[in-house]
Amino acid sequence: MTETERLERLIADQVGECRAEDVDARVADLDDLRTDADLDRIDDHVAVFGALSNETRYRIVRLLAAADGELCVCEFDPLVDVSESAISHALSELTSAGLVDRRKDGKWRYYRTTERADALLEVLDDTEVAR
Repeated sequence: MTETERLERLIADQVGECRAEDVDARVADLDDLRTDADLDRIDDHVAVFGALSNETRYRIVRLLAAADGELCVCEFDPLVDVSESAISHALSELTSAGLVDRRKDGKWRYYRTTERADALLEVLDDTEVAR
């Protein structure tokens, strides 16, 4: 099967026939689509969605957003039913993904959501599908 065989069949089904120039035009359109999709940013975006795909990390982001400010790392212990190590690991991944910021004050670390995390949560809330 050639690289464009299925595309040729699609074009033929849509317009009744398929000419080489039809295929070339559609491939050019698809190349433009690839450019418009800005696929160079995929790794960053996948990291963000990957960070939110874990229940503990997602809970932490939700809690930080609801706190409307900072929470100390120690304050997650009573809020999230996982080990301190799991909390620290989750916060590290969320920080790496650009979803939370941290600052150190003496021996304590404080965390807050970033604008990116807040925007993602808002979109999720605004587009929630009723079940």
